[in-house]
Amino acid sequence: MPKPSELDSAAPVVWLLTDNKPGHRNQLKGLGNRLRVLAGASLYWIDATTIKVPFWRTLLAAAPRMEPDLPHPDLVIAAGSGTHRLLLSLRKLRGTRTLVIMKPGFPLSLVSGALIPAHDRIQPDSRIFVTKGVVNTITPLARITDKREALLLIGGPSPHFDWEDDVIFGQVSDLIGQYPDWHWTISGSRRTPEALQDRLDELAGLRITVVRPQQTHEDWLSHQLSASRAVWVTPDSMSMVCEAATSGVPTGLFELSARPGSRVAEGVDRLVREGYIGQWRNHASVMAGNVSHDHTLWEADRAARWVLDQGFLLHQKQKSNQRQHKETKR
Repeated sequence: MPKPSELDSAAPVVWLLTDNKPGHRNQLKGLGNRLRVLAGASLYWIDATTIKVPFWRTLLAAAPRMEPDLPHPDLVIAAGSGTHRLLLSLRKLRGTRTLVIMKPGFPLSLVSGALIPAHDRIQPDSRIFVTKGVVNTITPLARITDKREALLLIGGPSPHFDWEDDVIFGQVSDLIGQYPDWHWTISGSRRTPEALQDRLDELAGLRITVVRPQQTHEDWLSHQLSASRAVWVTPDSMSMVCEAATSGVPTGLFELSARPGSRVAEGVDRLVREGYIGQWRNHASVMAGNVSHDHTLWEADRAARWVLDQGFLLHQKQKSNQRQHKETKR
């Protein structure tokens, strides 16, 4: 950790408050990585589950005792409801801005800003950045491989779609049968029903690799996407859909019936309408690489640039200089 005396010349400091849930951590990492690249930010991970914050501290914005070696933050970013008490207790730290990812259960007036996906149907506000999907760590590929390699990402039951093992397995089998000269990598998730995972395991062979979630590592998906010419995703996980689409690899959706009123289903459908992903009935276009759109889906980069445009990451020294400049002009 840098010494306090060194911070005047150091990079801007960002605290990332995590509840250690993979999806929330992924969003923090994606945004943090872009702030590091674009602004040279120094990132400090803080496990909010290890810090007890009484409700009175949240109400009064009274920061709890933190690790003494932590440098003073220019920006505090939180993802997950388990981090909100800590975030709100830190909101009055001198010279610090606060940012929450996803729609919180508290008034947005209590924080400097928020990143909220369009499917949360939030009213526009100057302190809100509306994302087209879920912020993630994937970086768009500069070039898509010419090799006939396809990746299949299989989720599981969710509140947003009517999950049917037979429907998904039938579509997987159909794809593999229609493109016999391709190599297929099939990855299940923690939510994939065991019965379906067993059926997928039985497909393994010379041109089919089946991977269980416990066999993957943190960077497995990004590496696999970079080696793929097409990717197919079940629509139950908005995060998984956005990760595939962000890579720039032609992406298609397996078909499941959406449940009425589902915000996630609405968000996935919006990505289809905007051309970022293809539907099952257009599988020939996806496999031929003909899915195209005008803009890259890279929400971590867009969000990071918005954070910088809003002035949320001005370093302590910059803020001091701004105050001195204003006082000189008076």
